[in-house]
Amino acid sequence: MQAGITVSAAELPEVLLHVAVVRPVFLWGAPGIGKSSLVRAFAESLGLECVTLLGTQLAPEDLIGVPQIVDGRSRFAPPVAIARDEPYCLFLDELNASSAEVQKAFYSLILDRRIGEYELPEGSVVIGAGNRATDNALARPMASALVNRLVHIHLRASATDWLQWAGTAGIHQWVLEYLRNRPDHLWTAPPKTEEPFSTPRSWHMLSDALHSYGDDVSDETLRVLAFGTLSAGHASAFRAYVKTVRHAFGLDAVLKGEAGWPATPEDRDLLYFLAETFRARLIKELAADKASASPAARQLAHRGKALLVELAEISLEVAQLVIASDDDGRPVLPTWFLVEVSRDLPRLVAARA
Repeated sequence: MQAGITVSAAELPEVLLHVAVVRPVFLWGAPGIGKSSLVRAFAESLGLECVTLLGTQLAPEDLIGVPQIVDGRSRFAPPVAIARDEPYCLFLDELNASSAEVQKAFYSLILDRRIGEYELPEGSVVIGAGNRATDNALARPMASALVNRLVHIHLRASATDWLQWAGTAGIHQWVLEYLRNRPDHLWTAPPKTEEPFSTPRSWHMLSDALHSYGDDVSDETLRVLAFGTLSAGHASAFRAYVKTVRHAFGLDAVLKGEAGWPATPEDRDLLYFLAETFRARLIKELAADKASASPAARQLAHRGKALLVELAEISLEVAQLVIASDDDGRPVLPTWFLVEVSRDLPRLVAARA
């Protein structure tokens, strides 16, 4: 299921507070963006215990219970995980990954808050969650009868929200600072093949591993950890970022003229990282209209043209990467800056020669 209307992690609690307390909710989202932890945090905010049932590990009898004889009549005894006396949050994780029979068993529990003779205590909430088929995750078609029993909310990954949370959650400083510079690397769509990819969860895993090793982790171990948790391009860039931290070699030093672009073959990953950071800085700070550009932005544009010449002398490919259009062929840097680059670069090259 896809939707053009989404909510961020910061917006979700208020939506759940008004909706989940009156109707069951299904939370859609890509793997690793924090659906489960957000539901548990919401339950905790209400003072409710969160009881999680994993759809992929359930059989129908795990919900319906098993029959027993009471006073000469049979009745189903609901499982102890569900049959509680106090209100709680019933979290049906990976609901749409469960079998059709298990999904059917959820019908009355979701709509009527009842399984057989057992009814959820007043004040309980029911929240389901699952991945989308387009995420290359395990997801089975959800019957229309079940779809129609739920309020559907689509969660998106938000770098702003995650970074705000990460700043107080003990996330490793390298991860935190890297994503502050490259928030677009927080999440990437799941690949078609079986390989690691970047999500808030995978960055958290990398942070935990770095805390375990300590800041003296070797470059080779760092490479293993990064490529074992992140998308390959993000892993390479993160490893290069750590080099800048360890050697006090950053983009600001290049902009100020205190250091040059790294030119040795063994530092090619660092060169790519600094070039991508340079591109991101230009995109962020250069105004769309030159007339409204601040003095600092004009100075950055002026310095940027000279740095492009120096970069092209090391690698024309990397220099072209800085001013390249997006995947759809649209310029991402202001037109006035690109015009000045095409006009002034030959003169700057001649001056250096």
